[in-house]
Parts: sequence; C-alpha cells; structure tokens
Amino acid sequence: MKTAKTVASLKTVASLAGVSIATVSRVLNGDPVVKDETRLAVQRAIKTSGYHPNRVAQRLRSTNRSKKLIGLLIPDIQNPFYVDVIRGIEEYAYANGSAVVIGNFSQDPKREKLYIDILRSESVDGFIVAPSHGKDQDVEELINDGHAVVCIDRGLSNLNVDVVKSDNEKGAFNAVAHLIKLGHKRIAHITGDPAIPTTQERIAGYIAAHKHYGIRVDQKIIKGKESNFISGVEITKQLLALPDRPTAIFTANNLLTLGALETILQQELKIPEEIAIVGFDDVYWATSLNPPLTAVRQHGFEIGQRAIELLYQRIQQPDRLPANVIVKTELMIRRSCGFK
Repeated sequence: MKTAKTVASLKTVASLAGVSIATVSRVLNGDPVVKDETRLAVQRAIKTSGYHPNRVAQRLRSTNRSKKLIGLLIPDIQNPFYVDVIRGIEEYAYANGSAVVIGNFSQDPKREKLYIDILRSESVDGFIVAPSHGKDQDVEELINDGHAVVCIDRGLSNLNVDVVKSDNEKGAFNAVAHLIKLGHKRIAHITGDPAIPTTQERIAGYIAAHKHYGIRVDQKIIKGKESNFISGVEITKQLLALPDRPTAIFTANNLLTLGALETILQQELKIPEEIAIVGFDDVYWATSLNPPLTAVRQHGFEIGQRAIELLYQRIQQPDRLPANVIVKTELMIRRSCGFK
C-alpha cells in the first residue's frame, strides 16, 4: 500500500541547513546579504528535501516585482505574424529581466477566459492581449480591475486602451490599388472573422481603393468566415465557381492566402494569367512560390517590442493616458498580380 508523499516545507529546509526559516526565505528571494556558505547550505537542503517553492507566494513577498512576469494571449500561434510578435516581446522581456507566459486561445473566447483566469492566479505583472473580438468583456474586465494591459493587432471598441497594431486600412488600400493599376476591376476580398476589428479595417481599405479609382464595389465577392486556412479554401472555391469570377483575389491574412493558393493549385489555374493574388501578411516563403507572392508586410517583431515597452510604462505609470501606436506596412511587389 502506497503512503502519501510528505511535502517538504520551509521548516524542513531550515532544519536540514541549520538556519532559520527567515534565512531560507532570503536565499529564495536572492538577498545578497546572505553569506555564500549559508546560501550553499540552504541550496543543498532544498535539493535533498525536494522542496518546491510556491512561486506565486514568493513573487508576492518580493520587494522588486516590477517587470517580472508578463502574460501574453494570442489568438492563433500557427499564424507566422504572431510568431514574429512573440519574438519581439520575448526578446525585449528577456533583456529586461522578465519572463513571458504564453496562452494560445485559438480565437475561442472560452479558452481565452480560461487563460486569463490562470494568469490572474499567477499574479502576473501585466497582460499583452490580442482580444478575441472588438467587445471582449474579459479583457475589459482586466482593465477595469486595474491590471496593466496592452492590446496588440486589434483594440477594443468600448474602451480606450493602449494598442499597438499595423496600419491595416492603408495596407489594404495599397494592395488593392496595386491590382487596380495593373488593370484589374473585379477584385475579390477574402476577409477574416467579421467580428475582429482588424478585419473591418482591411475591408475599409479595400472599399476605399475602389472608390478612389471609381470602381464599383461588388459586395457578393467580399466574403469572410474565419481567419484560417480552411476558410481560405472554402471561400476561394466559391469565388472560382462564379460565372463571372474575379480576375484577382486579395486575402486578409497569410493563412487565408495559403488556403486560396491551395485551391488555385488544385484547380490548375495559372497565377497571374488566370487569377492574380495579393495577400495581407508577407512571410519568408513568399519569395519561394512560383510565381513569388505580392504581399503586405507587417512588422510583427516591432509591434511586439513596442507593445511590451508600453506595458512597462503602464506598470510604472498606471494613470497615464492610453497610447494608440500605428505601425506602417509595406507592399512587397512580386509577380503574382498579372496584367501589366
């Protein structure tokens, strides 16, 4: 019959090391006043006893908690854009003595709430979040409860909050304008999730480019469901089945672009002769395609670094006015667009 395993305590460690409980706490908190031989004795006792310190309690006792643990919530870790954002945040955090805990909620509000609750229980010093939609009550609650929060890629429609994002409308305008200048007049737009503010901004840029060049907007070829590969496949099939199918497609993110390219390849259509394509999000493999993909480049790494800089400022100055940082995009022109 198995017996319950005894959990080692601070008292156990103190007894093994021959010191007081207060001295063990000083060692755990990295107090430089503790002598080297005492520190080594405590460390040996910790290893021998199998003691595991309560990380939350330890952080709460610490007198220097600023910028120690950052919670990062992203909607889709498969999206290369968010990988770049994570790199920017993590690199800056590490250089400044912080650690980042990442939660990937897969655009699922219930999963997002779960991660928020977990990070709250870990007493993180601040949150960087890409909200699941424009009226994200769980993120709003974090802010209203006094937590330091910075939003990335998208903001909140009901609350003024620190935001770092790309110039989505201008980026979309430039992509569609490029197609129009090449002679395309029937340009479809495969959008992301309509509930996401980023989606709405890119649709606005698409429409603005049409109006600027005097081209009628056909709402039937603006289609969106979710911001993923499968949605890109399904919507491209619908567009290519139209009797007056578009001559070009503008996709709202790189996963949608992959779905569109997969469908075009399956139907053995030539790019750009039979269908042109421009994607929002430039990725490292864009130049390896045949033909190379024209795409709107976002600067995810910079967005991540700007976001964590703002978060540090928010932690130190909780009452400062919210900042709205817009990072410029670039249109990387390659050979997937056609005509001229």
